[in-house]
Formats: sequence, structure tokens, C-alpha cells
Amino acid sequence: MKKKRYSLKDIAKEFGVSSTTISFILNGKAKEKRISEELTNKVLEFTTKINYRPNQLAQSLRTGKSKIIVVMLEDIYSRIARIIEDQAYKKGYRVLFCSNDNEDKRSIELINLFRNRQVDGYIIVPSPGIEKEVKSLVDEGVPVILFDRYFPNLNACHVTSANMQATYTGVNNLIQNGYKNILFVSTDVKQTQMLDRKQGYESAIAENGLTPNILEIPYREKDMSKRKQMFRQKVENSASFDAIFFATNYLAVNGLEFLQDEFPDYIDTKGFFSFDDVPLFKLFKPSISAIYQPLEKIGEQIMSLMLEKLKSKNGEEIIRKIELDCDIRYRSSSLPKT
Repeated sequence: MKKKRYSLKDIAKEFGVSSTTISFILNGKAKEKRISEELTNKVLEFTTKINYRPNQLAQSLRTGKSKIIVVMLEDIYSRIARIIEDQAYKKGYRVLFCSNDNEDKRSIELINLFRNRQVDGYIIVPSPGIEKEVKSLVDEGVPVILFDRYFPNLNACHVTSANMQATYTGVNNLIQNGYKNILFVSTDVKQTQMLDRKQGYESAIAENGLTPNILEIPYREKDMSKRKQMFRQKVENSASFDAIFFATNYLAVNGLEFLQDEFPDYIDTKGFFSFDDVPLFKLFKPSISAIYQPLEKIGEQIMSLMLEKLKSKNGEEIIRKIELDCDIRYRSSSLPKT
């Protein structure tokens, strides 16, 4: 025999009260609405006993709120994703995660998919060409938080790391320790986080009267052999550089593995620094100096800002642009040049 599925009306009938009263109790508003503690306890005990689950679809149609937040990000942000999920869960929200792989087509498809499903807000690591779509969400009053990168001409909330300052500090550390020809390895994407890191490098180089030395690897080039060939052509002349600053950790991991295989003597004779730390860098010989983004703080700030926007009333516009300092982790690879 199929077990009866209780509705809000069924529970209200059970206690001889209105559906609204039951709704207030289940949403934690009994005290605020001056509902007796005795009734509240009885209702909560009963709903636990029958394993009551609210009809989310009906609830969203009635209130216009789904209690769902969409998080669109790249795979590398799994740690921040967990922080966001934990914070959201504590506040009664559920999170839908999806990867846009920094692809515009996929990002646009995901935005269009979810905007028709009454999700309450978006947390997005934006791909380069979706400014129009994000602006449309913002103009509609949908809570949107961008992180890691943003659109300079769009007045929207964002949470980022201090990319420029952290890179400037890391490059300066190499310079002060005797490295004068520092190769900057990055990608060719024109997004704020990568542009800021490049500017931090160029500022440190210019202030010390040195000559910039930059390799930008095409982001869309998926052929690893072609990427390696570009890197090989740049580094095969040992005299052309005495240190490398990698703008992202995956470039650093790939680059260091390549050098270890094809130019092993470079590992002990050159300086190395990377933006974004990974456990491997501490274990590498020599250990690799790196910039650590404050992932926990980023996740907390994102959710704090999102909850603030979700609670805002009467069309109140909340715009916050938050930049968080990074932790510089100095290791053996950037010690004074011998």
C-alpha cells in the first residue's frame, strides 16, 4: 500500500489551523508570528514523523522564489564551491553547480536554461564574451555575483583576489634575489585576472629598469604538443632567461614537468614562481614559491554578498566590488641567486 503524501493543507487540517500558520512554523517564523511554542513543537514532531517534504515547484510558483542558487565556474574552483555550498545550506538554500569551462557558448546556454527556472541568484566565473548576458540578468534585478574576474564596464558585484599587487610582489622578490631576466608565461585571454597579473609583472620589471620577456600561449590551443613546442622555442636558449613566473598553476605544473624531462639542469639553476599554489609545489625539488589566493575568504565573501542581495527589498541596489589580499608563499625556488 502506497504511503500517503501529506500536503501543507493536510497538515493544517490535522491541527485545525490555516496553511499559513503551518508554513510560518516550517519556515522558522513561529516566534516572529507569535505562534505558541506548544503548537510549534507538535507540528515539528508531526512533520518529522511523516517525513514531510515541501513541494518545491508549488512553493516557487507561489512565492516566486526557488531557494536555489546557480554557481557557474571552472573546474579548478572546487574548493570555493564547497565553501559556497556549506554556507548556502545553512541558510536554507540549495546550490546547482555547473562548469562553463570558460566557454561563451556553454555559459550562455546555461544562463538561458536557468533563468526560466526561477533560480534566485547566480554566482559566475564569467567567460570572456558574456557581458551582455550578465548585464541582462543585472538589469532584471536578479542577484549576480562575479568572482575571479569581472567586466570593467559593467556595474555588478564581484569578488576577486589582488592579482596585480600579488604578482608585483612575487616578481619583485625574484628581482631582489638577483634574477634580472624573468620570463612571464601566461595565456592570451584578455580577462581581468590575467591582465592584472601581466600588469603586475610589467610594473615590477619597469620600476627596476629591466626588459620584459613574455610568452603568451593561446588559451584555445588544445593540442598539448603545440603548446610544448611554443614553450620549447622560448626556453631552449638558456641565456634568454634566469627565472620564470607562471601566471597560473596549470601552466607552472605543465612547464616544470616539461623542463624536468627536457632541460633538467634548468630546475636547479633557474628561479621559479607561480600564481596559485598547489600541494605539488611544496613537494617539488626545489619547492616552488607561489601566490595563494584566499579561497576560504573568497567563498565566504561571495555568499555573504549573495545573501545580502537576496534579502534586499524594494529594489534596493547593492553593488560591492571586493578585492582580497593574497598570501605569498616563499620557497626554495626563489631564494637568492648564487
